[in-house]
Amino acid sequence: MKKIVFFIVMSLELFAGTPVCDSGKVIKLLSDDNVGSRHQRFIVKLSSGKTLLIAHNIDIAPKVTPLQEGGVVNFCGDLETNDKGGVVHWTHHDPHNRHNGGFLEYNGKRYE
Repeated sequence: MKKIVFFIVMSLELFAGTPVCDSGKVIKLLSDDNVGSRHQRFIVKLSSGKTLLIAHNIDIAPKVTPLQEGGVVNFCGDLETNDKGGVVHWTHHDPHNRHNGGFLEYNGKRYE
């Protein structure tokens, strides 16, 4: 019996998520994720009522400070949807220039 092996070559970009730019009101500040690459985490509510978790890599970009509940954050990054709304990541530049950079804007300051 012959075995047929198929190799599928795909760009990692296909798994990076859907590019998204929007703004939302911070409704919940979460503790930083310090496992592996450190991420500042918080939940925003969009004007549509949908909620998203923002996971901002603070090993690559500065932490958003002083972030407060009720504040409005503009963001660009990659959206990974899930049953709770989704997660936005890549809210920073890519130090290796292989991925489109994103950002967060809060109180007139850009974090990328």
